[in-house]
Amino acid sequence: MRDTARQAQDNEFNELALELFELQFRYNSVYQKICKTRGLTSEVVEHWTRIPAVPTAAFKELELTCLAPSECTTVFHSSGTTEQRPSRHFHNAESLAVYETSLWKWFQFHFGDAHELIFLTPNQNAAPHSSLVHMFETVRQKLGLPESAFTGNISDDDSWAVDFAATIKKLKTACDEGKPLTLLGTAFSFVHLLDFLTENNLRFHLLPGSSVMETGGYKNRSRTMPKDELHMLIAEWLGVPQSHIVSEYGMSELSSQGYDVAVGRAGCPQPAGERRGGDTAPYLCRNFQFPPWARVQIISSETNREVADGETGLIRVFDLANVFSVMAIQTEDLGVRHDDGFELLGRAQFTEPRGCSLMMEGSASSLP
Repeated sequence: MRDTARQAQDNEFNELALELFELQFRYNSVYQKICKTRGLTSEVVEHWTRIPAVPTAAFKELELTCLAPSECTTVFHSSGTTEQRPSRHFHNAESLAVYETSLWKWFQFHFGDAHELIFLTPNQNAAPHSSLVHMFETVRQKLGLPESAFTGNISDDDSWAVDFAATIKKLKTACDEGKPLTLLGTAFSFVHLLDFLTENNLRFHLLPGSSVMETGGYKNRSRTMPKDELHMLIAEWLGVPQSHIVSEYGMSELSSQGYDVAVGRAGCPQPAGERRGGDTAPYLCRNFQFPPWARVQIISSETNREVADGETGLIRVFDLANVFSVMAIQTEDLGVRHDDGFELLGRAQFTEPRGCSLMMEGSASSLP
């Protein structure tokens, strides 16, 4: 019965994906040129796995949208250093509504009824082009928790920083009043907070039910560390068990996100000899999963084909919530394919494709 239900879901996804591809091929003129160059038009593609994927770098140079310029009311930029040219993902009111529905359903599934929220990022007024901040503001509004707060700000060099005083005040108040918290932020913001706590010997034991969501890479904004070490330090200095620390995988070019575990479910256990930090670090089986309206392939950079289970390749996402741009996105991130999701390894090293090289499938200077 389970296989039958899964097959029905796959068939439904394939039908919807092909329908969306046909619409995007028709109305996204830039994407249409890319597809024609590869010889993969809506007339010949018969399965979602054949839908042409666009590298994230293309969003830096090309306007990959089905919307007319007058319809674009919001644009999300990719994060990175100020020297880098950001990607641009255009939205209107309708596409934002789809984006918000997608992010909320999958967030709610993994966090349940979250408590008072502390966002270690600037607010939406300070960072209007951040899809992550828009996501956080959407979650705040959906939960209807007025005491929730953004405790990040913008530094003089336009980088994000944590307001330590405001964050510590919120942490102390929650502990004094016996309220659980949910902290959300980038990996580098948690490193900055943990360094501050260590330097000032401030250790918190947040109430049972508290949780943490960390996301994104470090982007040269802090020292880097393995995910299990970061989570171990969060557990040590904030008192949140690692079963309640969730990693999120998302990007400005997508409208859906992946998570590696639901709050309170630690995943399958590791052999005792492989554990770091006791029995609360089951990282070997915390694989990222996208919602049912998205699919992920792990693609070989050499063959442009999906790798076998347990092998490494580039992460390619097919996101049905990307209605008005491009559904098939080729990321620059490496992952290991698993039957129940994928393990994130980090960013691959490539020469950034420019100009007409973005149009070519298998170009030496472009992603597949």
